[in-house]
Amino acid sequence: MFTMMHLMKKTLKFYKLHVNIFTISALIMLFAGQLNAQPTNGMIDKIIAVVGEKPILYSELQAQVQQIQAQNGVVDTNLKCAVLEDIILQKLLLNQAEKDSIEVTDAQVDQELDKKIRFFVNQIGSVEELEKYLGKSITQIKDDFKDRIREQLLVQQMQSKLAGEIKVSPAEVKEFYNKIPKDSLPFVESEIQVAQILRKPPINIAEKERVRKELSDIRQKILDGKSFASMAAFYSEDVGSAAKGGELGFVGRGDLVPEFEAAAFELKGKEISPVIESTYGFHIIQLIERRGETINVRHILLSPKPSATDLDKARIQLDSVLREVRLGTISFEEAANKFSDDAESKNNGGVMVNAASGSTFFEISQMDQSLFFVVDKLKEGEISDPVLVRAGEKKEAYRIVMLRSRTKPHVANLDDDYQKIMAAAENEKREKRVQDWIERKRKSFYVRIDPIFNACDFANDWKTQ
Repeated sequence: MFTMMHLMKKTLKFYKLHVNIFTISALIMLFAGQLNAQPTNGMIDKIIAVVGEKPILYSELQAQVQQIQAQNGVVDTNLKCAVLEDIILQKLLLNQAEKDSIEVTDAQVDQELDKKIRFFVNQIGSVEELEKYLGKSITQIKDDFKDRIREQLLVQQMQSKLAGEIKVSPAEVKEFYNKIPKDSLPFVESEIQVAQILRKPPINIAEKERVRKELSDIRQKILDGKSFASMAAFYSEDVGSAAKGGELGFVGRGDLVPEFEAAAFELKGKEISPVIESTYGFHIIQLIERRGETINVRHILLSPKPSATDLDKARIQLDSVLREVRLGTISFEEAANKFSDDAESKNNGGVMVNAASGSTFFEISQMDQSLFFVVDKLKEGEISDPVLVRAGEKKEAYRIVMLRSRTKPHVANLDDDYQKIMAAAENEKREKRVQDWIERKRKSFYVRIDPIFNACDFANDWKTQ
């Protein structure tokens, strides 16, 4: 999304020097606020600006203002003006993206939605708890957000097209940093880098066969005339798709786990697959529609559950690994690569990636509580005893965690925060290229703004439109 560094002048100019992430309460408030944005102060919702043929509602402005205030604690008389101009710029980029026939696929939208949902689920604890908090099913949440996510992806692609490849030299990073007034340098919260070795309990053969037979029985009932959609709604453990009768929406090759994808793309007509196994459990799949190299399918998922004995085996295995690491027989990194069941971190020495920022560092507010309570007791280089953790919906595992590093809260500086400052310098250069394009094209844009914003000191002269 187009940032406001160049719009918000002295008060807000440097708030986005580094990636800001909300606490869980602010995250959920933002999520709910975007779904249910309502005008406040007694003002009836109305169109406050038009960009091309795209209207901007007062409720849209108010929701974004509230989100910035929650994020930064900003109270500023010019905030609404700055946010309104930011929305106008987004609409301009969206208009141009549509003119240039830039496309975002359903699969891209679904992937971005799933990433956001996973982040919120990790923060709040489970899909069920998120649904309960927002009073909506995951399917409803996704439906509410789809158009917004599609627009955001279109704007991002248009920005990338206009800006081209962005690189900054060390000299440019230093120059960018030196331009920031010392009293405006952001305060960087304490950040933590952690690594883990995760052991998922082995599922015994009897449990697998029980689940496979249960799903086979469901499949037979469907073949005998039961509705696949109704059976999915009743039995499937994939909460996100069960509410839609198991439907996943259109996906392309590479969007699904390999075993599932191979079976799904082999289906013809309304054919139902045999029971297949993936990393998530056991599935049956029905083809709904095929469009070229994309398909829409529905599925029913049942997952084998570990027994208490299975869980204890995982703990004993980790105890053994921990003992070898502490004796120095094997390094934590080697042990992670050899023994961890977490595909995302095992090949990186067990180092966990922050889904919110894409980096390997977490602010305290970005960590789920169960992980924080373990890490908070550790010193740098220290490793925890095995702790029980949820590894996906209704599954449990054990892990050991090592605290790799913990930074102290500090004012941003080049030595400790070079990567953040470099990213901000790149972002400024990117914004400059987009702003140059806007300046060249501004007079050909149709922009009308409600007179109630006449007092705004906009960075661009929209009043001539």
